[in-house]
Amino acid sequence: MTTETPYALGGKRVFVAGHRGMVGAALLRRLATENCTILTTTRAELDLTRQEQVEAWMERTRPQAVFVAAAKVGGILANDTQPAPFLYNNLMIEANLINAAHRVAVEKLLFLGSSCIYPRLAPQPMTEDSLLTGPLEPTNQWYAVAKIAGIKLCQAYRRQYGCDFISAMPTNLYGPHDSFDPLNSHVAAAMIAKTHAARQSGAANLELWGSGTPRREFLHVDDLADALVFLMQHYSAEDHINIGSGQEVTIRQLAEVVAEVVGWHGNYVFDATKPDGTPRKLLDCTRLFALGWRPCLSLKDGFADAYRWYLEHEPSLS
Repeated sequence: MTTETPYALGGKRVFVAGHRGMVGAALLRRLATENCTILTTTRAELDLTRQEQVEAWMERTRPQAVFVAAAKVGGILANDTQPAPFLYNNLMIEANLINAAHRVAVEKLLFLGSSCIYPRLAPQPMTEDSLLTGPLEPTNQWYAVAKIAGIKLCQAYRRQYGCDFISAMPTNLYGPHDSFDPLNSHVAAAMIAKTHAARQSGAANLELWGSGTPRREFLHVDDLADALVFLMQHYSAEDHINIGSGQEVTIRQLAEVVAEVVGWHGNYVFDATKPDGTPRKLLDCTRLFALGWRPCLSLKDGFADAYRWYLEHEPSLS
């Protein structure tokens, strides 16, 4: 469903929650062209897990549109070893923001979920209707449960109070401002950092987690930001909507792209004793593409951009 009249961001006060993260920073870049007043706040200024702080801040600033990009995120290791904060922090952040948005009569809110909300063995490509049809992937179930709750919360406020709250589910992301921490990074950032280190050290071999056979879909974060703005302007419905590229590669194929971008000519060695995670994750983006949006960056061009950013910020990341 599209809005009969596109929601105009021009002239509006737009709150980007989580603006220092990868998605939030990309949203700031994209919104710079929309002639809106962008509202941001730091963690030191506002603890999003504290209800009274969120309500007071929203009462004071009165945003008209909200992008909920704030979340505790991480890769397989972080999700599997920190279940409590991944569940609690994300539940608190989304509940506080969504409820406060209702209290101050925010015109429109977009909640950002994750493709890990879908069952581990969901039919591929995964449609929006596959939500809650089977068990989750155990290594990221805590994060997934929190994100599912956020989707349902938006739907509940929409049904009961008529709030124009929508949810979007992105695929695997990469790009500027990603986390390159070896213990907390996702596969794309970890592969860039490890491959760069191998090139710098002259290593002939590089070990990567898993078998290399899982299939993944990747989307550059600037493409995601463009899709989020598009949905804020043109989409209004209770159902969450997938955002992806529509293309997938194996982890081994991704490694080959990264090696080419980085300029490393060694060999990857896959440690099959380490967890693979979900065997395949491809989103069905039929609904989004039917609305008229498509990604712009190819995988190689996108990773080249991500690697350039990594090189520029490497001293502060080491």
